[in-house]
Amino acid sequence: MTHFADRLADAVRRCGNPLCVGLDPRWESLPKEIRDRHEGESLAEVAAAFEEFGRRLIDLVAGRVPILKPQAAFFEACGPDGFAAMKRLLDHARSRGLLTLLDAKRGDIASTASAYADAAFAGTSVRNRVHPVWQADALTVNPYLGRDAVEPFIAAARRVGAGVFVLVRTSNPGAGLFQDLVVKSDDRPLYQHVGQAVAGWARENLGACGLGDVGAVVGATYPAEMAVLRQQMPEVVFLVPGFGAQGGTAEDTRPAFRADGLGAIVNSSRGITFPYRPADADWEARIESALGDTIKVLGAVNS
Repeated sequence: MTHFADRLADAVRRCGNPLCVGLDPRWESLPKEIRDRHEGESLAEVAAAFEEFGRRLIDLVAGRVPILKPQAAFFEACGPDGFAAMKRLLDHARSRGLLTLLDAKRGDIASTASAYADAAFAGTSVRNRVHPVWQADALTVNPYLGRDAVEPFIAAARRVGAGVFVLVRTSNPGAGLFQDLVVKSDDRPLYQHVGQAVAGWARENLGACGLGDVGAVVGATYPAEMAVLRQQMPEVVFLVPGFGAQGGTAEDTRPAFRADGLGAIVNSSRGITFPYRPADADWEARIESALGDTIKVLGAVNS
């Protein structure tokens, strides 16, 4: 299997942009025509609506962006039918040539982490037979429990040429409560220590593009911190949330990239998936317009 960072770099070059489209389906934001068709009287119907919307979104963005990021929480909220819908959407995205990044922010220790990792990547092994589950190209991971909690995810990803994105400097307003705490040994904030660890893990397995298979989640809402982290983490791919609806601008994402335009993917969820009112009949055209505008503005910064 080709190294994850090389596959991502190839996809970014092929599409000509670093946009990651986030799929965060919300019932109240879906087009009225889809809600009317599925009614929403049960979670199974909501999951079916999510699946139809997700499939149509994938068909709109396929070939134009490198990667899709489904948010597992919205599908899990629909129970087993939601997870089944997410599985089919991951499969459909792959069939349309998109890389897939499962946003589940997993984090646990020992056998529990291994089970999460198997589900995300290679599949679950029973009686010498491997049963595929999500088969994602990458997964978001919470590092709070330390290396022994992250290691099963890294090991499982490397067995199949996948990647992990570790939370380092997140985009939410309350991120600083813990991430900004200063470590007495060197007077650096905690997020820089996490970044240093991620940089070391990434250097263990570099692709031909010079980037590792362990990436970092670094929010566009903190561009100054992003610039510091990029300097400290030259071989790490950044997943950049916070662009668009959360207030981060295209210019704020600039520090995430290397001089060659690689090294980061910029996530947009609501800005791409919900640029319409639910009653709008031309909702697909509005998504296409928002997609084009976003690609253009990111291209202007990353050129």
